[in-house]
Amino acid sequence: MNSATVRNLLVRGMLAGLGAGLLALLAAYFLGEPNVDSAISFEEAHSHEHEMEVVSRSLQSTAGLATGVLVYGVAFGGIAALAFCFALGRVGRFGPRATALLLSGCALLAVYVVPFLKYPANPPSVGNADTIGKRTTLYFLMMLLSVLLAIAATILGKRLAPRLGTWYATVSAVAAFAVVIGLAYAFLPVINEVPKDFPATLLWRFRLSALAIQTVLWGGFGLVFGELAERLLNPKPVTATASRSVAVPN
Repeated sequence: MNSATVRNLLVRGMLAGLGAGLLALLAAYFLGEPNVDSAISFEEAHSHEHEMEVVSRSLQSTAGLATGVLVYGVAFGGIAALAFCFALGRVGRFGPRATALLLSGCALLAVYVVPFLKYPANPPSVGNADTIGKRTTLYFLMMLLSVLLAIAATILGKRLAPRLGTWYATVSAVAAFAVVIGLAYAFLPVINEVPKDFPATLLWRFRLSALAIQTVLWGGFGLVFGELAERLLNPKPVTATASRSVAVPN
């Protein structure tokens, strides 16, 4: 793949990330923000300390949310496009659309779902401020471990394929990934700072909405970028009818 094609795919990846970010923004606003408001109301009702807001809640839930989600979408879209350039033709005989969807699904699993199952997202009123550094470090450690293990599982599957066949090689690689991730779950510290009187239903809805937002983001990117990449790499041939319609008259 030449540099011009990579550059074009990078631009399309950032555009697809922007489009996916818009979809995720809608999901965040309608699914996530109501739960955030409920969690903040719970915190205010049970806290004796009232801090002055540096940024108003209305600004956080509109312009702040839009800026964060869209910038994130463009950034991860560019990174995912570069990963697509490397993966295309190396992970099987898949076309651009299928490769983009496969890459998006694996990225959603490795980057978000696996760390989420160990250290799930919590609403604003949950968590000790003194442990935020530790919690952040553990979360990103789990994310890094998951991504590296996903890459290692892919390499393992490709090396086992000639001897075991594609199906059994894939099953073996996935099983190895699951075993090592399970060991990481067992040995990494457990963090549970949810107050005893915090509504379980609200916590469940918040975490489910966080997962839904990420699913919309990565799924939207896979569909949009797959279509853009398909049109770039496999353009439709010009038909004879179209050629005659643009022919210069005598």
